[in-house]
Amino acid sequence: MPIEKHDLFHELPKQKEAIHELKMNNAHSTILFEEHHATDEEVPRIEENIETQSDNYSHKQKFKRLALKDALLKMSQEYS
Repeated sequence: MPIEKHDLFHELPKQKEAIHELKMNNAHSTILFEEHHATDEEVPRIEENIETQSDNYSHKQKFKRLALKDALLKMSQEYS
């Protein structure tokens, strides 16, 4: 079964312009975007058993990815 993409442009297409502007002009959001990207890259590797981690760690990373996405969505909506 293919692993679902969770990158921000895929998940938040209506916020694409605001996301780009925030990434370019807001240092705090840039850090959050980088953290989300790193986490989004890690989770599929765990799910595909490329990286072996505990279930607890996997769940924490998925929650972290979701929390970052929610924070970035809020920031992009406030920016728009």
